[in-house]
Amino acid sequence: MKLEHLRRFAALAEELHFPRAAEKLGIPLASLYTTIDKLEEEVGQSLVSRTPPTQLTPAGRLLLEEAHHRIADAPPPAPKQKAPGGGKAKASKGKGRAPIVKGEPKPYKKRQGR
Repeated sequence: MKLEHLRRFAALAEELHFPRAAEKLGIPLASLYTTIDKLEEEVGQSLVSRTPPTQLTPAGRLLLEEAHHRIADAPPPAPKQKAPGGGKAKASKGKGRAPIVKGEPKPYKKRQGR
């Protein structure tokens, strides 16, 4: 089990509401659902009853205790490295308009033949 998945599950267990937990974590709601689905697949049992009101199942309560222990024992996450500034600018590969050159006619779209 990934530690990040356990953190997300613990946040959901604290809120018992999928949208509020996703907002608290700062992740999309679909990502939270996917994480819980993966955990349930890994455990082999349902962890959360998704019918309102959202509640933890007995397996979910056991996993929550284990999640709290693993989160407490884990080292703090490493700070994210910032990308070095500067560097070479890259040309875009999009289909933009050709630049207008003084004295040249404007570039037109080619007509499609019939």
